[in-house]
Amino acid sequence: MPPAADATCIFCQIVRRELPASVLAEDDRTMALLDIRPINPGHFLVIPKAHAACLTDLPAGEGARIFEMARALTPALYKSGVKCEGVNFHLADGGVAGQEILHVHLHVYPRYAGDGVGLRMGPRYGTTPKREELDRLAAAIRAARNQA
Repeated sequence: MPPAADATCIFCQIVRRELPASVLAEDDRTMALLDIRPINPGHFLVIPKAHAACLTDLPAGEGARIFEMARALTPALYKSGVKCEGVNFHLADGGVAGQEILHVHLHVYPRYAGDGVGLRMGPRYGTTPKREELDRLAAAIRAARNQA
């Protein structure tokens, strides 16, 4: 098991078994556990066992492992008896995006009609940019990727 390196990180403490958790599954590099502040019953998190505060700290391939564990557990939500008509995956990267614990974690939560959960969009949502603006942004992102 990779070290859970941050001594103060709640998820690292869970990986080291210093704090309790209701673990759904784990392998040598990832762990899935129920969220203690669930959006709906059955809400779980998938985390890397090695500390990575944000996506840029996550080694190549680890995101795929996290997503695959979430994908593999999703059918269990439908079969478990929890109310589940659909599923959301949510990963916040950075405080402004809503990340509260600085350890990468993917939320997986069941959804059902009338559950009151929603996603609020900003005032620019729905405004279609001109193709030239989209092409300029795509070029800037490609250039930044090539510099990494």
